[in-house]
Amino acid sequence: MPVPDIYRLYKKIFDSFEAPVSRFDCGRMCAPHNDGEPVCCSTRYAVPVVEKEEYRLLRSRTDMWRRYKPDDAVGRQIVDELPTTCLAVECRGARHCERDNRSLACRAFPFFPYLTREGEFIGLGYYWTFEDLCWVISNLQVVDKAFVDEFVGAYELLMREDKSEYDNFLSHSAYMRRVFSRWSRFIPLIDRNGGFLKVLPHGGRVVPCAPEALPRHAPYRGKKTRPEALDAAE
Repeated sequence: MPVPDIYRLYKKIFDSFEAPVSRFDCGRMCAPHNDGEPVCCSTRYAVPVVEKEEYRLLRSRTDMWRRYKPDDAVGRQIVDELPTTCLAVECRGARHCERDNRSLACRAFPFFPYLTREGEFIGLGYYWTFEDLCWVISNLQVVDKAFVDEFVGAYELLMREDKSEYDNFLSHSAYMRRVFSRWSRFIPLIDRNGGFLKVLPHGGRVVPCAPEALPRHAPYRGKKTRPEALDAAE
């Protein structure tokens, strides 16, 4: 199989994946619970990981990004466990964000492509370690169809051109099934058309999920998504 030109691949992905996750500024919803910072924009909570060629592309476009320098044991472990093709990076923070120059990890957060046991890309799973930190995870119904469409297109391209990325998400999806089965919880997914699915524990059977059945997590549990609250967050 030919080796992909990762630099040009990420340039194509960046050009086609620009939609925000929703029409609301979700950072304003999570920041009050995360010491005033959006969880996705601070390495205190989430450390972006990029391919080295993706980093080269970002550095050719902006000085917003730099190599991440861990200052605790958790950060050092993240860096130490990275494959040789990847880097941990950090930006200047939410107040200085250049949206056209976000990494793929930033554009997609908190989601990753969920693959079934058979390897079919059926929708958007989320990184469950952020359940109690990321407001969007407790309000999946606010995710825009445009974001879903561009996410699907970007990751189809990425996984088609870079087999290692396909293998990574196949493995991560299997790991998510094991974790949620151990918890006896279903996995909520946004399907490729913007609807909702759930992956049942202990077998991985996929069935439709009603929006009202989507789970919420602390500190957002029990709080309804009121349009006036969302509009105030814009």
